[in-house]
Amino acid sequence: MRSSIIGILALALASFASLSAALAAETRVAALGSVSSAQVIQGKSKTVQMARSFVDLVVGDPEIADVMPLTDRSLYILGKKAGTTNVSIFDGLKQLVGVVEVEVTYNTPRLAADIDRLGSRGARISTANGKTVLSGEVEDGVAAAKAVNLARQYGPEVMNAMQVRGSQQVMLEVRFIEASRSAGKDLGVNWRAVGNNYGDPLKGALNFAAASGTGGLASGGTPFGAVVGRVLSSGVQADVLVQALEEKGLARRLAEPNLITMSGEKASFLAGGEFPIPIQADQGRITVDYKKFGVGLTFTPTVLGNGVINLRIEPEVSQLDVNNAIRTAGIAIPALIVRRASTVIELRDGQSFAIAGLLQSVNQETQQQLPWLADVPVIGSLFRSASFEKKETDLAIIVTPHLVRPARPGEKLRTPLDQSPMANDIDRVLFGRTSGPAPERPARAGGYILESKRVRDAAVQ
Repeated sequence: MRSSIIGILALALASFASLSAALAAETRVAALGSVSSAQVIQGKSKTVQMARSFVDLVVGDPEIADVMPLTDRSLYILGKKAGTTNVSIFDGLKQLVGVVEVEVTYNTPRLAADIDRLGSRGARISTANGKTVLSGEVEDGVAAAKAVNLARQYGPEVMNAMQVRGSQQVMLEVRFIEASRSAGKDLGVNWRAVGNNYGDPLKGALNFAAASGTGGLASGGTPFGAVVGRVLSSGVQADVLVQALEEKGLARRLAEPNLITMSGEKASFLAGGEFPIPIQADQGRITVDYKKFGVGLTFTPTVLGNGVINLRIEPEVSQLDVNNAIRTAGIAIPALIVRRASTVIELRDGQSFAIAGLLQSVNQETQQQLPWLADVPVIGSLFRSASFEKKETDLAIIVTPHLVRPARPGEKLRTPLDQSPMANDIDRVLFGRTSGPAPERPARAGGYILESKRVRDAAVQ
């Protein structure tokens, strides 16, 4: 019996010793009459020792932390919600013994370990007023996005102050091209020549035969979208085909914008206009809203690792359709003919892709007649004629992303007039020129430097 009691007492003493050691590891001593601080992880606890005994305590915000006295010289703090509060401690005479500033934070050591396991090395984690602060330098935008998303799993409020190595600005070259549905047949593209000789793109990649359509095409001609797809897949620049189509009057460029934005930010473009739409409001009032039309583009790039760019792109081409207009209160509101696409792709710097097959079919009827005679009954049909025309056009959108960096201060920028400067008096009088010769060393790209160009220049040096 005595041995059992001794064993129980020994076990109790061992448990008390381990509890005391655990409390000592999370114990903070506050000086008399001073303002001390205590940082507590959310869901964890900490013990604060006071220099003298106290009787009462007041918690500034009980929603942030629970505070309970353990003895007359120690108190227990349990973190409930991320944020800051304070604890005022008083003695038996209601005199202030001390103040403890309490900050409840998320489990930043565990968050740092999780971020490191995800591959976002270089990110540093700290807290500020209950918010998680991410700083440091990471490899790319994907690593930064992973760190931010993981930090939001610990707490919704995250301040992202991380720096990303390398270029994070993306320039998007976009060409909106509208061509006849049978443009490939009219141009006479010989696909058997594709890949035979890359030394001359006109001879090796595309053999532009006569306009009679004698190239190696399927019966009925190749749609323009298929032509563009074959060109890009064979490694040939699409400018060769586009220029040939424009010279023959089979295609036209609707717009050719160059947009620049930061990784993860949206950029938009519109070349067109807005038409008013009357809207009935309360008390008989009429307000006016505006609807956009024309050639538009919205894209959001994300720079991934190894020079890969993720693109979320939404191009749109619309035009007014007065034939299907709606009349209300004596006002004609035109309809819209819209061709729209939305896609997400991944490309490397300088690669191109095309969106095609956005067809439009227009049926047009033309009637010609002789005045007065065409209105005579029975014989009037002899003096008038009608013709019907069906026109199909295909819209192709060619997109090429580039990683760019801003031009250095003082660096000359390129303008559209750099290749055709104004002619001097000698050129105009003696040679009949309206523009002078092109400069020997043209300036670089307008305002931004292509990353691939910069790498090639460094390799040459």
